[in-house]
Amino acid sequence: MNIGDIEVKIIRGDIARLDVDAVIIPADGQLKMDSGLGEFIRKEGGDEIEEEAVSKGPLQEGKAVSTRAGRLKARYVIHAVTKMADGRTDQDILRGAVFHALQRAKELKARSLALPALGCAEEGFPAVGAAKILAQEIMKCARDAGTTLREVTFCLYDEETFAVFERTVRGYIDHVVRKLGFGPYVTVDIIIETLEGIVLIERSNPPYGWALPGGFVDYGESLEEAAAREAREETNLDLVDLRQFHTYSAPGRDPRFHTISTVFVAEGQGEPRSGDDAAGLRIVRYEDLLQLDYAFDHKEIIEEYLVERDFD
Repeated sequence: MNIGDIEVKIIRGDIARLDVDAVIIPADGQLKMDSGLGEFIRKEGGDEIEEEAVSKGPLQEGKAVSTRAGRLKARYVIHAVTKMADGRTDQDILRGAVFHALQRAKELKARSLALPALGCAEEGFPAVGAAKILAQEIMKCARDAGTTLREVTFCLYDEETFAVFERTVRGYIDHVVRKLGFGPYVTVDIIIETLEGIVLIERSNPPYGWALPGGFVDYGESLEEAAAREAREETNLDLVDLRQFHTYSAPGRDPRFHTISTVFVAEGQGEPRSGDDAAGLRIVRYEDLLQLDYAFDHKEIIEEYLVERDFD
């Protein structure tokens, strides 16, 4: 499958055996290659890989550095700091590490690149979430006119992780490229008011966190129709007195890609119930709204909403 000029492959195999310009491996901030895939790469490629990496550290979580690849068939190893001090990772660190690894590949003028299931082994990040984050970052890279990449290979070692990445990456890329195109994407979000507070959903896909109900506008659909449909799908509520609040268009508001969202305010009628693609639903009291961890820029949206609400 292709994303623009980049061919994406998903294979099961040994990443140390691949003949590519660069391989990405997970690392901690000290860049020591003494466990997991890093240890295996050091044994296969030579201690000089670790020695060069350590000389460039320590490195902040979510960053990446490149070294030569020793005896490997690859020319370079890109060490992506996915691991926190406790050995785990989170969505922001993982996304940042992949982004900076792809930047290092660009500096190396790499045309072919291989990467494993970053975040999924020692770090314990869910494979489906990692697959989507990695796919999203590669899709953003494909939009970069300065990238030299023409081939990206997801190389998975075990059968279970391979099956997850094969299904998730292929399905995600196909959905975005074929249905949505390269964006910017038009979306809606809805502040659904009740007597007790506003309705929030807990996202089951990255970026994780609490969020306003909303989603993409379908072809042939008005913003208002999209808002009503998304509210029904995600909260089981009908909207009354729907009105526009503001439009938000900053390119970085959505870490996956560029979205332009029109936010609506409405009253919700019915029995609230979360949709199948949400991890949960809550009605949060107005005074508690700023205490939660939000996805996207939804905390800033809610802050602006609360300021204007106090003037009503």
